[in-house]
Amino acid sequence: MYIVEDGRAPNPRRVRIFLAEKDIEIEYTQIDINALDHLSSEFVKLNPMRRIPILVLESGRVLSESMAICKYFDELEPEPSLMGRDPFDKAWIEMWNRRMELNLLFPVAQSFRHQHPAMIEMEVPQIPEWGRANSEKALEMLEIMDAELAKNQFIAGKHYSVADITALVAVDFMKPARISRPERLRKLDRWYTEVSARPSSTD
Repeated sequence: MYIVEDGRAPNPRRVRIFLAEKDIEIEYTQIDINALDHLSSEFVKLNPMRRIPILVLESGRVLSESMAICKYFDELEPEPSLMGRDPFDKAWIEMWNRRMELNLLFPVAQSFRHQHPAMIEMEVPQIPEWGRANSEKALEMLEIMDAELAKNQFIAGKHYSVADITALVAVDFMKPARISRPERLRKLDRWYTEVSARPSSTD
């Protein structure tokens, strides 16, 4: 069993942090997406969506999509709980994780892909106006996060969860996307300092 990834990319990092929090060790196989390794015929056979990471099981079956991979390992190792314990807690964390995915990580990624010069050959067509629009959407989500973090220690409540992992990776991805975090968002800063100091965030 092993994971195929490019360790520089944000979605593989989500899985890495999740597994580090679970204290799960696994083999990693690196590819280079800048060299378009994910478009090779060998990779496409494993994942026709041409995205990383993917988990290759001992049976030969393959799982893709970061949260599907995390869910697989969460079923194997329920503790520490990162996806919730009771029905409401699970749904609440899923709600916030989806918000972080769709309203923060996705806009940041679109901003990066459609504005960064390094992506001009990979994102065809590159539409700078779309990138700028998504930068604004990401900033709007930061405002919502700051308000929520005034009430709770973490994104989805009192406990660290997969929603914090997605949010942390998204906020860190803002740097290469050239989106500045507003200084006035003090609760967001408090949260970021805390979650980025966890040992898992540097794995």
